[in-house]
Amino acid sequence: MSTGMSARLGRRELLRLGMTAAAVGVLASCTKNTPRAATSQRINPDSPRIAAVEATRRGPGAAVRQFALNAGPTELDLAGTRVPTWAYGGRVPGQEIRVRRGEILRVRTVNNLPAPTTVHWHGLALRNDMDGVPGLTQSEIAPNGVFDYEFAVPHAGTYWFHPHVGTQIDRGLYAPLIIEDPDERTAYDEELVVALDDWIDGTGTDPDQVLDGLRTKGMAPMDHSMMSMGADPTAPLGMDAGDVTYPYYLINGRVAADPQSATYRAGQRVRLRIVNAGGDTAFRLSIPGVPMTVTHTDGFPVQPYQADTVLVTMGERVDAIITIPGSSVPLVAVPEGKKGFAQLILRSGDTPVRGRAEDAAMLMKSQVPLDTATLTATGEVQLTRREPNVTHDVRLAGPGEKYTWTINGKTYDPQDGLPVREGQRVRLRFINDSMMFHPMHLHGHTFAVHDAKGAFRARKDTVLVAPMKTVEVDFDADNPGQWLTHCHNIYHGETGMMAVVSYMRD
Repeated sequence: MSTGMSARLGRRELLRLGMTAAAVGVLASCTKNTPRAATSQRINPDSPRIAAVEATRRGPGAAVRQFALNAGPTELDLAGTRVPTWAYGGRVPGQEIRVRRGEILRVRTVNNLPAPTTVHWHGLALRNDMDGVPGLTQSEIAPNGVFDYEFAVPHAGTYWFHPHVGTQIDRGLYAPLIIEDPDERTAYDEELVVALDDWIDGTGTDPDQVLDGLRTKGMAPMDHSMMSMGADPTAPLGMDAGDVTYPYYLINGRVAADPQSATYRAGQRVRLRIVNAGGDTAFRLSIPGVPMTVTHTDGFPVQPYQADTVLVTMGERVDAIITIPGSSVPLVAVPEGKKGFAQLILRSGDTPVRGRAEDAAMLMKSQVPLDTATLTATGEVQLTRREPNVTHDVRLAGPGEKYTWTINGKTYDPQDGLPVREGQRVRLRFINDSMMFHPMHLHGHTFAVHDAKGAFRARKDTVLVAPMKTVEVDFDADNPGQWLTHCHNIYHGETGMMAVVSYMRD
């Protein structure tokens, strides 16, 4: 892509992208059991309808917030070991972007990587041509190229951004996106972003080589001694919690041997904004002796719920309020089904740290972690009850030959789609036919998660689908375009577990 390229696609470019998308190294995979959506009837990213809906989101006099984003090679310090990687602005995580609901976000993205890239604004119901999916909503940003992202910020909450090309997300290319609410009701004194990550890049291999190994050798060897069957509530992910063995786990770019410290006063209320940016790892998170009051999940408020341990799968976000105790304590993140941990020190003034992270990590493994999808959305964001106009089964299976993961028996085809129409209530039934968990993410929308009795629970955009389980979600088709739904395990997505929710003309 040339420098200064347009942020929108013409019809000829969309057709070219559709015909060549199979050759594009994007986050791959998934299909469905419904008839192919006629591409000529699609509402594509260049449709006037996209701009018309965007215009309704832009209030008169809305402030325009401008940022520059530079994706390029850098090094990360892992407790004295420096490893090469890619990052935004030369740091991991990248510098957060913080704006207010209702503002216009404008980000000039410069690609100084040796490979094409894009930026996906994870969790936002933004305009379709700004969603950052190459071959579907935009062209890739070529090396030395520039892309201008611009969109109205539709709702408040904790979000993040990352590439949607190949395995780039499993490098250092991610950063928090915080949308402040002018009408914030949650009371707290301070904020702390907690970015969780699994790390392998630059340690003698890289994510592309990891993927090649999975494709040629099948499942990577894993230590199953720490895994349990899904019937065990202390092991909600089942027997197989990941296919990649990582040498490091990070919080805010720091390993456990060299943790970040955040200093507060005893009694202060701190809002934790937790983001799982990992490629293949779910984490459970706890603070020994300090309960967490969960207030939001995936950016949307829930009825407050106190928990000692919270489960956060890839792509999910959790907001929780804590009260700083009289002594310093570690915040500990344990990778599900894997060895090791990450920590961050919450300092209470200059007091010594109470307790060891290693002991907390062992204790956490015997606890039942909270899945925030089971919480209940607050009244103002609850989806109204009505029967769905259309229901799509989304069957998740794998691994197949050469480590393929599928939806409805197929790998990703951008010309195929789960057809919906504007104004419909849509139900997706995520049916996991595999023995591995899948955090399923829907672009451009939030959905209401059903409980076992069919009642609506939390509003989310990423939901855990446990092995051999079914999760049903409803959403309103109010954001036209072509939108991905996919597993947020990067290695499942890249090998096929991705599909298109395709808006059609009436």
